[in-house]
Amino acid sequence: MRINSSIIVRAPKELVWELITDPAGYLDFMSGITRWELQGDGDVVETPARLELGSRVRMLIRVGAAEVGGLIEIVEYEDCRDMAWSSVTGIDQRGRWRLRDAGKGMTRVELRYSYGVAGAGIAGLLAERVGAPILRRRLRESLQRLKQVTEGERQRREAGARRERAAA
Repeated sequence: MRINSSIIVRAPKELVWELITDPAGYLDFMSGITRWELQGDGDVVETPARLELGSRVRMLIRVGAAEVGGLIEIVEYEDCRDMAWSSVTGIDQRGRWRLRDAGKGMTRVELRYSYGVAGAGIAGLLAERVGAPILRRRLRESLQRLKQVTEGERQRREAGARRERAAA
């Protein structure tokens, strides 16, 4: 099953990228995510870090009454443009963040997600179909939240810069 959603954010790509590569922020804007932990050599990474090529994250998302997910790995990374992941363990999934200029300091943010319940036959197919509307809604909500967080951060930074100029 493939799901795709996009939104225009009134902020530069660099700020959006800063937020989506910060693993500590995912619980703030990703709808339905119940676990998002950057993994080190078999352990949770305690210090704040950025997602980058090869980063692994233990993630779970609530779909109805179930939490599904597993271990994912960042498999593509082009700074301020594209970041893609693929499952290592757990549910078969792939995702991609795409950032593109939308003119005048705005960014088009696209989130693509595909998943499947491999080897589960008709029951797996049914689970995919039942989960699709929930996940579609979660993606839209996540992009709306990311927009709110990013635009709020942009406004805070602009206000801080104005205060600094006024004080100088």
